[in-house]
Amino acid sequence: MSLGIVFLSEVFGTAMLTLLGCGVVANVALKGTKGNNGGFLMVNWGWGIAVFAGVFVAAKSGAHLNPAVTLGLLIEGKRPYAAGVPIDFASTMTYFGAEMLGAFLGAVVCWAAYKPHFDAEPLAASKLAVFSTGPAIRSTPWNLVTEVIGTFVLVFVILAFGGTPSGLGPLAVALLVVGIGASLGGPTGYAINPARDLGPRIAHALLPIKGKGSSDWAYSWVPVVGPLVGGVVAGFAAKYLPIVFIAAA
Repeated sequence: MSLGIVFLSEVFGTAMLTLLGCGVVANVALKGTKGNNGGFLMVNWGWGIAVFAGVFVAAKSGAHLNPAVTLGLLIEGKRPYAAGVPIDFASTMTYFGAEMLGAFLGAVVCWAAYKPHFDAEPLAASKLAVFSTGPAIRSTPWNLVTEVIGTFVLVFVILAFGGTPSGLGPLAVALLVVGIGASLGGPTGYAINPARDLGPRIAHALLPIKGKGSSDWAYSWVPVVGPLVGGVVAGFAAKYLPIVFIAAA
């Protein structure tokens, strides 16, 4: 499979992920929507379904949709990124670039879908929440720990149960994301994906959103570094812990 196909597959899959994921947050957080104040569990399920859709769209490329997943597969090193896609520098950069671009584009389309509600919403924090995560209690070291743990769970389970998300199954990955959100998402909003947070945050900074306020760049590194560390740790765990690959033996 050509890297061009991989790139397009990951762009469209990650864009679908962030369109639907950011969309459910917009529906809950913005003034005057049909789902306003729908609650955190609605957000959890919305993000799970967003992953479900994104995995189907990007199945051809293995549906990484997340640099932490790509890193986990790179570190584990026991299988290709997808059928016909070897693990090397060029393919790794292709996945990273596509995931970032897709996340940005999905957030832009979400903004277009909710434009009147962004205009009507008086709280800048609610507008930013549509695009990126933020901590319930700002404690940078512990926020970082939360993101590492949540992403470790995501990547470790994906690797343990069959490699790429398309191998594991879209529904299983979707339910895993719902579970992580419901169990570990409270402290930070569970980015668990550097592209999912940084791409939309850049969109927030660039889009002409009325009264949008700050993009909170002081916090922005936490949902990037934490998931990357979690993905690396999961990759090493999957590589060296003998219990992990019972299913793959």
